Amino acid sequence: MTIRPNSLEARDIAYHLHPYTNAAKHQTEGPLVLTGGEGVYVTDASGQRYIEGLAGLFSAALGFSEHRLAEAAYRQMKTMPFYHAFGHKATEPGIALAERLIAMAPVPMSKVFFANSGSEANDTAVKLIWYYNNALGRPQKKKIISRLRGYHGVTVASGSLTGLPYAHRDFDLPLPGILHTLCPHYRRHAEPGESEEAFATRCADELEALILREGPETVAAFFAEPVMVSGGVVVPPKTYFEKIQAVLKKYDVLLVADEVICGFARTGNMFGTETYGLKPDMITLAKQLSASYLPISALMISETIYAAIVAESEKIGTFGHGYTYSGHPVAAAVALEALRIYEEDGILDHVRAVAPRFQAHVARLGNHPLVSEARGVGLVAGLELSPDKTTAFDPSLLVASQAARFAQNHGVITRGMNDTLSLCPPLIISEAEIDELMQRIERALDDTRDWARNAGLMA
Repeated sequence: MTIRPNSLEARDIAYHLHPYTNAAKHQTEGPLVLTGGEGVYVTDASGQRYIEGLAGLFSAALGFSEHRLAEAAYRQMKTMPFYHAFGHKATEPGIALAERLIAMAPVPMSKVFFANSGSEANDTAVKLIWYYNNALGRPQKKKIISRLRGYHGVTVASGSLTGLPYAHRDFDLPLPGILHTLCPHYRRHAEPGESEEAFATRCADELEALILREGPETVAAFFAEPVMVSGGVVVPPKTYFEKIQAVLKKYDVLLVADEVICGFARTGNMFGTETYGLKPDMITLAKQLSASYLPISALMISETIYAAIVAESEKIGTFGHGYTYSGHPVAAAVALEALRIYEEDGILDHVRAVAPRFQAHVARLGNHPLVSEARGVGLVAGLELSPDKTTAFDPSLLVASQAARFAQNHGVITRGMNDTLSLCPPLIISEAEIDELMQRIERALDDTRDWARNAGLMA
C-alpha cells in the first residue's frame, strides 16, 4: 500500500493510536479507512465493498444502514441530548431501557446499572462483588475465577479476568486475587478416549480443586461467557455448565454470565444463558444491546445483590460508583429502538431460520485441508487452522491473521485470533449473503493454504 502525504491514511498514522494493532507495523501499512455501509456491507475510502463477516466486532447486529436507529438518536438529541444518573437523577430513555431489560432477562433480575462498554460492565461487576461481600461481613471472600482463553475486556479488572496472554503481557496483569481455570475446549484439552461429558466433569473437578486450594471462604465469583467467542469460538461441551454450576452452588460462589457477545439472538436464543441453561446472579450486556450504533452496556443484578447494595450504601451514605455517561439518554434511546427492531422484525426467528445454512457451510469448511476444527452455534463460528489437521502452527506465524488478510483481499472483513478465523456476521444476513460470504472465505482459505505450502509450513 502506498500512503500518500496528507491522505486519511497518513493522518491516521500521524495521530491515532489503535487498539489491538501492531503499532510498529501500522506506521508502514496504515489503516483500512471505512467510509460507509449498507446492510451487511461496508465500503472503504477507495470505494471497495466488503461483507462485514465479524459484524464489526461481534456487535453490528442490524448492519450498517438501519435508519430507525439514526432517527431515534436524532429525536433524543433534540429533546434531551445528555443528562447523568448521579444523585437521584434520571431520564425517560434510561428508565424505559432498564424496565425493558428486566422484563427480557432470561432469569429473574432486579436492577440494571448502565455503563459504556463491556469492559466497564464487567469491571463494575467485580466492584459490586467485592462491595456485596463487604456488606455481608465477608471481607475475605473476594477472589474471582475466570477461564483460560476467556475474554471479558481490557480495563484493569476485566483485563485481568481475560485469560489471553496479550491482554496481560507488560500491563502487569492479572491483578492479585483473579484466577484462571481450564478452558473448556474439548478437542484441544480432552485426554485420549475422554468423552465430552467426562471432559466436562474434569473441568468441574479442576474448578472445585482450585476453590478448595484457595479456600472457599475466599472465592467470591466465577465469570463465564456462554460461548468463548473472542478466545476462538469455544463452544462448551455437553453438561459443562450443569456441572460447573453445581460446584459454584456448593461453595456459595456467584456466577456472572458475560453476555456481551452472546446476548440478543446471536446463539439462536435471545441470550446465551438460555442456550446453555445458566442461572447467573449477574449478567453483563453490550455490543448488540444498541446494535453498536452508540456505546452502551449494562449490568443486571439479582435482588439478593441489590438488597446488600442498598444496606451498604445506607451505612456509608452513598453508592460510590458510576460513570458520567451511565444511561446516557441518546445511547439508551438507540438501544430501546434496537430492541424494538429485534422484536418487530423477528430477528430471533430470522437467526433460527438462516443459522442452519450458516452452520452447514461451517461444517463443510471443516473438511478444508487447512482447517482442523470447525465449530459454532447460531450465527457465530470459528475455523481453527492447522498444518495437518492435528498439530498447531507456531503462534508467532500468525497464520489466522494471514487468513484474515486474504479474506480482505476477497472482499470480507473478519478477524484471525490466535489460531482461529472467526465469523460472526450481522444478524440480518440473508441466506444468499451467507453463501457469498462462505464462498469468499473458502477462497481465502485456499490462498492461505497455498501461502503456507510455499513457505514450507505444511505439506
